[in-house]
Amino acid sequence: MKPGDHVDDFELPDQTGTPRRLSTLLADGPVVLFFYPGAMTYGCTKESCHFRDLGAEFATVGAQRVGISADPVDKQAEFADKHGFDYPLLSDPERVVARKFGVARRFGPIAVKRTTFVIDTDQTLLADIHSEVNMNQHADKALEVLRSRQT
Repeated sequence: MKPGDHVDDFELPDQTGTPRRLSTLLADGPVVLFFYPGAMTYGCTKESCHFRDLGAEFATVGAQRVGISADPVDKQAEFADKHGFDYPLLSDPERVVARKFGVARRFGPIAVKRTTFVIDTDQTLLADIHSEVNMNQHADKALEVLRSRQT
């Protein structure tokens, strides 16, 4: 996927098992959908906590943060509870949505590529952010995109 592309709707369960649909989330503003390789790992914890810590900034630009990984619902719940995440973590164990976004890995121990997508309310992709090593870059760059969208 590349900026300007239409993002197809999808539905996955969050950490409570509640089904979440992208189109429903977008009704409240743009969505920052960040794929992370694995709950409870060092890098993913750092990245997810940075998204949590910037909650007020994302609220200011009217955007929602949504994490997604191949972890099952119960592991997502443990991850969210341990770190007090105030946003949904979606469970994509079959990597169906990861494949649609082109971030599913074909082999190896890491299921998905660490990638963030900024999606506008009309389901247009505004930006895709890639970095396997700079965990803070994802949230920081997503905020830059959303702030520039407001001007």
